[in-house]
Amino acid sequence: MAYPTVSGPYGLKPVKMISGSPYAGVTRQYRIASAYATDIFYGDVVKLVTGGTVERDVADAAMTPIGVFLGCSFTDPGTSQPTFKQYWPASTVASDARAFIVDARDVLFKVAVISSAASTTPIVMSNLAITDIGANVQMVDNAGSTVTGNSKIAVDNTSATTATFPLRVVDIVTDTQTSSTAFPEVLVKWNAGHMFDNTTGV
Repeated sequence: MAYPTVSGPYGLKPVKMISGSPYAGVTRQYRIASAYATDIFYGDVVKLVTGGTVERDVADAAMTPIGVFLGCSFTDPGTSQPTFKQYWPASTVASDARAFIVDARDVLFKVAVISSAASTTPIVMSNLAITDIGANVQMVDNAGSTVTGNSKIAVDNTSATTATFPLRVVDIVTDTQTSSTAFPEVLVKWNAGHMFDNTTGV
């Protein structure tokens, strides 16, 4: 049987709740500071910062995610028209910018597996196995595409029990498996560091 090919990473994609029920598409709107100078792509991880706005979160042991970015809206400074975009273009001047964020802690995300813990070009796809279920994995912080607006965040193909790794593998994705033991996509949940579990606040 032929399986669909995963050609590259696409960020974190919400697919279901940890209870098994489907993800219903619920998001919460958060503000983006006018002229915030970093691109945020569809599927990137974001954090809440002082002042009540969100910024792109760097994928490392110190990250404190509030959720996953699924697009934004703002008044275009050039046309003065309401605009909805797949990604936040860095340094856009807009006082009404809003990000649509999946901020629930119990969402499972589908994510692609690549072969290195460091961002490389070209990105090399890899896989995890059934034996990796229950282990923790690192995120790989690739820059997204301004053409598609999509993230290229992925997870590394080396799992571990390391407590500071941000994601926990909950299941493998069988739709795109490349062999009986190789799965280029997995389902993950937040392992630690989510903002809603941070007792000190922002």
